[in-house]
Amino acid sequence: MNKKKFTYKKSGVNIRAADNFVNFISSVSSKKKGKKKFSNIGGFGSISDIPNHIKSPKIVACTDGVGTKIEIANTLNKYDTIGIDLVAMSVNDLIVQGAKPLLFLDYISINKINLMKLKTIIKGIVKGCKQSMCDLVGGETAEMPGTYEKGKFDIAGFAVGVVSKNKILNKDKIKKNDLILAIPSSGLHSNGFSLVRYLLNQKKINIKKNKFLKTELLKPTKIYVKEVLNLIDKNLINGCANITGGGLPDNIKRVIPDNLVAEITLGKVRTLKIFKWLYKNGISDKEMLKTFNCGVGFCLIVSPKKHDKIKRFFTKEFQPYIIGKISKGKNKVKLNGSINWI
Repeated sequence: MNKKKFTYKKSGVNIRAADNFVNFISSVSSKKKGKKKFSNIGGFGSISDIPNHIKSPKIVACTDGVGTKIEIANTLNKYDTIGIDLVAMSVNDLIVQGAKPLLFLDYISINKINLMKLKTIIKGIVKGCKQSMCDLVGGETAEMPGTYEKGKFDIAGFAVGVVSKNKILNKDKIKKNDLILAIPSSGLHSNGFSLVRYLLNQKKINIKKNKFLKTELLKPTKIYVKEVLNLIDKNLINGCANITGGGLPDNIKRVIPDNLVAEITLGKVRTLKIFKWLYKNGISDKEMLKTFNCGVGFCLIVSPKKHDKIKRFFTKEFQPYIIGKISKGKNKVKLNGSINWI
């Protein structure tokens, strides 16, 4: 008889630790219990209701991650905000279609389960779900020794939303002379961190010793769900765009109809300190625009007559302001002038 003892735990996978983590997720999940709610954390799948007040409901689904912002979290040993980022990256895409977020699932792959680290991440995810008015209904945690180096991990998120057929925001609603409004970002959000890390490495900047960067680099992504859904409910916007990787030009063109162009006056963009810092430290104007949100986290496209009704839905910090308009044209986006980086 073979007396060698090969176990899953010896290979680097701890099933008991994983089970303890699942129990923790179940205890902190945003999923509410009740007659019309189903709690399925740890089960094979999640069951949820489609809100019965939504007429001709259409399902919208999105997925995303937070990229190498994870490496900043690892460097600073700070994990309480990247869970919020994870939710934000998907739900901010959902609302571009006009959809209300319903469900969120996470996927975490890691070298070795570290309960303290993972619990902190999950608390951030739950916080993001609450801000988005959706439920964390499940996910997957994969312990993958040999695939990830010690201490390394990755996270991904999946969001499902619902929208009434007549509330879907499509390109047909966008018209000539509509205004383009910028909603400020909270900072870098979750894009461009490979370039940020490259700059830091080349300049040998230790972010642990830089109070400004320690604060700025892990600021959580602003979640725009509540404000934008209120605007959609009141028929105040014709379109919108989530400004992520690719910056203003690459993202806003995704919602512009053929034969129209988004004319943006870059001099009107109110950029933030972190972007000024990046520019001053060697990233060109062109590279800034195609990599970062540059201070504009989300764009609204509205009829001029409805512009004055928009502001009351936003706090002072995130007040929308005009940066351009929709005109006749073929290139979908036209950038005029430049951002004031000083």
